[in-house]
Amino acid sequence: MNASAPGWYSDPTDTSRVRWWDGLQWTEHWQPAPAANPVVLASAPVPPVQEPEPVKVPLFGARKLARGLSERVRDLEETIARLGAMSLLEIRDEVARLQAVRDELESTNQREVARYEDEIRATRDRLSELQRQVLEVRHAVDLQDVALYDFEHPAESSAALANDLSAVRLAIKQSIKDGDAVSASTTFTYNGSVAKGRTFARNMAKTMLSAYNAEAENAIKAVKAGGLDTARARLDRVVTRIERNGEMVDLKINPTYHRLRLRELALAERHMRALQAEREAERERKAELREQQKAEAELRRERERLDKEKAHYLNVIEALRARGDTAEADKIAAQLADVERAIADVDFRAANIRAGYVYVISNVGTMGERMVKIGMTRRLEPMDRVRELGDASVPFPFDVHALFFADDAVTVEAMLHQHFADRRVNRINTRREFFYCTPAEVLETLTSYGVSVVEYTVEPAAEQFRLSQDADA
Repeated sequence: MNASAPGWYSDPTDTSRVRWWDGLQWTEHWQPAPAANPVVLASAPVPPVQEPEPVKVPLFGARKLARGLSERVRDLEETIARLGAMSLLEIRDEVARLQAVRDELESTNQREVARYEDEIRATRDRLSELQRQVLEVRHAVDLQDVALYDFEHPAESSAALANDLSAVRLAIKQSIKDGDAVSASTTFTYNGSVAKGRTFARNMAKTMLSAYNAEAENAIKAVKAGGLDTARARLDRVVTRIERNGEMVDLKINPTYHRLRLRELALAERHMRALQAEREAERERKAELREQQKAEAELRRERERLDKEKAHYLNVIEALRARGDTAEADKIAAQLADVERAIADVDFRAANIRAGYVYVISNVGTMGERMVKIGMTRRLEPMDRVRELGDASVPFPFDVHALFFADDAVTVEAMLHQHFADRRVNRINTRREFFYCTPAEVLETLTSYGVSVVEYTVEPAAEQFRLSQDADA
């Protein structure tokens, strides 16, 4: 056996099994001997083993090549020895394990490839975004070269106007980008050169457009509520001045571009008007709240006074009856009934916020003969409210044409306001209750709606105003 190649051979100590011979000696690995007529299992055809190509020995480095081949031989011998020491089942298990390792490596490789592909796509997307930002920055620089900046526009904070403003600004920027904001001659010559002439005209157009945009921005920032016409005229004068100064190169601000800037200006003024109306409405709401608080305080104080008066009368009646003076006690009881009716009236006024006094007043010296104020108050003393309206803010006191109590004063006031709605002086702030009409027209309206008014003065006294007129004469 010393010259036999490594392999499975019949065990000399037990013929019922085979034992592994490593080429030098018997090893401890053995397995049962195969049957005399073994059943051959069908298997996939084994591909022919290709003969390895002969190794080419280089002229130099033969020793290094020999070391490498020696290491390959040693690795192969170790693999053969390891597999030779295994049973058929163990070999199959090892093959399955190696296939699983191969599958896991392929799966890991696919995941890594997918991850790298995702990173490549993300990098490309980021590159596209950066390229887009570069274009935007270049566009912004071009816009700033002609003094068009993203300044804080007054209408930006308006929910109603923000979309319109955004569309107008986009159109303005696009017009500049397309070169349509300003026009100049393309045939102008400078020192006999058409090319130099075009360069001169282009630079002058950019300078004049910068001046125009700066004026437009200043006009937008400075516009006030009601000042749109003045701001428009200012910007129109700028256009005229630019055309006059650029006449040599036929320089003009494009009318379409000018209309866009005027539209932007109008949005700013519209927002300022809305803000002003909101501030005025807020002042009116606060004034109305103060008026309501004053009325409630008056009712509260009146109730306290009447409660004290009632308690006083009750004590007097009790004392008189204790003395047997029933006649005097009955007189005081009648006065007590008046107090109790007053208490009931105060309680009704406090519980019914719609009850109050409707007033129709005018001020000829301040507002003219064809203007009245129609309102209501819940004050116990309604003239206190009228006197407050004629305070130091107007030169003459108001004249009262009607002042009457109504259980539903709110409805009466609303009816009059609705009837004269088309003659309202302030159509923005409806809390300003002034109307272009005469006291006689208001009386006629009250009568037509069946509102009973005990006392109504048609002609205003305007005493202080008329005395002032006489003094001037």
